[in-house]
Amino acid sequence: MCFSPTASFVSAGILATVGVATLRHVRAPRTVLFAAVPMLFAFHQFCEGLVWLGLEGRIGKLGLDHVSFLFTLYAQGLLPLLMPVAVALMEPRGWRRAVITGLVGVGAIVFAWDTYGLVFVPSRVFVDHFSIAYRNPLTGSLPISCLYILSTCGALLLSSHRVVRTYGAVNVVALTIVQIVRAYAFASVWCFYAAIMSVMIYWQFRQNRIDVETPDSPAASFAPLLFARMRGLSSR
Repeated sequence: MCFSPTASFVSAGILATVGVATLRHVRAPRTVLFAAVPMLFAFHQFCEGLVWLGLEGRIGKLGLDHVSFLFTLYAQGLLPLLMPVAVALMEPRGWRRAVITGLVGVGAIVFAWDTYGLVFVPSRVFVDHFSIAYRNPLTGSLPISCLYILSTCGALLLSSHRVVRTYGAVNVVALTIVQIVRAYAFASVWCFYAAIMSVMIYWQFRQNRIDVETPDSPAASFAPLLFARMRGLSSR
């Protein structure tokens, strides 16, 4: 597959549409962050579209520096913290939530380390084999990469919710394939596939299959939490 500004912007538009549709079906406050994953990935892909434009000389160096920082901050810093937090919020009481909460701490370590590296150590951004490569001496170390995978994918795989575990398993498969085939542009390519696969989250919310109290059981029918209330407030 050849990646380009067009691929990034089109995927951002599709994901934004899916993200709004997913948020419309949120029924419990504790699921909002996980339901927002497609929307967050939409913003992420939009940032990479701007990175492409910067590398092609269509936006200035300062603009390129800012959007590449936003892309890597989300991919390398926020994602390993955001994902276990989103999963922990949906998890009922029990050993799984305790372990996932521990992974939130691991994600916080990765977030702090990678954010420090991105802020204080110069990064390189360049095109390599039709994909964008991001290089930073601190964020690319093997120990941090292992903690990154543990916090991000481990939390998903430990979830009581079948759809969350499935999303985690699919991400592990994609991660492995990307590492073998396109390791030189790992952050860009894996985030692209993770973003596209987040579409499956919409269907689960659409079918009302995520119940924070009784995972993997038919959820009761509740009124949507976000957009329905917003419409009600605006009509008063």
